[in-house]
Amino acid sequence: MKPKKKNVIAIILGGGQGSRLYPLTESRSKPAVPIGGKYRLVDIPISNCMNSDIYRIFVLTQFNSASLNAHIKNTYHFSIFGQAFVDILAAEQTPHNGGWFQGTADAVRQCMPHFLNHDFDYALILSGDQLYQMDLNEMIDEHVRNEADISIATLPVNAKDAPEFGILKTNSESFIESFIEKPAAALLPEWESEVSDQMKSEGKLYLASMGIYIFNKKFLLDVMSDTSTKDFGKEIMPQAVGHKKIFSYQYEGYWTDIGNIDSFFEANIGLTDDVPQFNLFDDDNKIFTRPRLLPPTKFKNTTIDKSIMADGCIINAKEIVRSVVGNRARIGADSVIHNTYVMGNDFYQSIDQMKNDSTNNKQLVGIGERCYINNAIVDKNCRIGNDVYINGGKHLEDKSNELYMIKQGIVVIKKGAIIPDNFTIK
Repeated sequence: MKPKKKNVIAIILGGGQGSRLYPLTESRSKPAVPIGGKYRLVDIPISNCMNSDIYRIFVLTQFNSASLNAHIKNTYHFSIFGQAFVDILAAEQTPHNGGWFQGTADAVRQCMPHFLNHDFDYALILSGDQLYQMDLNEMIDEHVRNEADISIATLPVNAKDAPEFGILKTNSESFIESFIEKPAAALLPEWESEVSDQMKSEGKLYLASMGIYIFNKKFLLDVMSDTSTKDFGKEIMPQAVGHKKIFSYQYEGYWTDIGNIDSFFEANIGLTDDVPQFNLFDDDNKIFTRPRLLPPTKFKNTTIDKSIMADGCIINAKEIVRSVVGNRARIGADSVIHNTYVMGNDFYQSIDQMKNDSTNNKQLVGIGERCYINNAIVDKNCRIGNDVYINGGKHLEDKSNELYMIKQGIVVIKKGAIIPDNFTIK
């Protein structure tokens, strides 16, 4: 495969420790967190690149990177005669640097020697924990046409959401003139920008940075030479405003930052809507992921409504409503699953293993019989016994122990947790 965008490299930032997504990031990096039943978060920006003919992609990470390494190694294979690749660059000690990445800009700075092994005119910098579908070609073309030093993808937001973002103000030609980080509500009238009539009708008058950037190579090299700057959003962008040509590329589609458990949960459950904002069923914007040779999912006596089911599941549940069920999930008879993301399993138990576990009163991998699970995330490879009752909701206080965590009313069963029979959270 020969890359069509020969003058562009993509750099996907894997993020830090991912503490706000804990416990999902206890044993994996943020980009490796499973989403949508069969994908990983990193598949989203990689797919956006591939759908935009960008096939030279670096993923930068430093925490819990083993599962991410394995996923990318097993997924993104290109022709040996082409230049396409998806490479992971982890923080590494060198004769010139002995520390971890100190921020987004520092991560790019430390990896610059690897980027410079390739010819490119533009560096596209993306986040590894966002859910969206964007034609990146359009943004690149606008960047080139406007002869910008930097382009920033911006999202029109309303007054309620604006204080959560870095807000940019543009002139009549869509160049950014000023920047403010998380402005107070009282300041917002001064920060309105020109947006489309559709956005105006929705009250979305403020432009929020999406953390998606395009840099000219020369300017990126200049910026990276200043070792005092550590972060793009907090330092480099505000410092460049007023001194460089910074173009605002307005994006009006669906976009969400998977920054915490609540946003992660809502993004997954939102996939079950009749017309979801994030469209998995689009031939022109495929989401690529690891191909698994799994059997079809089978059901017995199960009522299913507004749910997504991945491959290789064995479902004997009574009812599954508004839920996402991942690969190889097993759900026992008469169980009820509502508003829940069941991530599934990495392996099947053999019949002999299941018989042995049952003989020894050990919970089987999967969800047992007569369970009720609502408003929850069940991480991979859990063993949930029979007659378990888990009812998440705002009535629950935040809590954490070795088996589960409650955040904002969402119950997260930790990866590999063993939940005994008759266990209750209500």
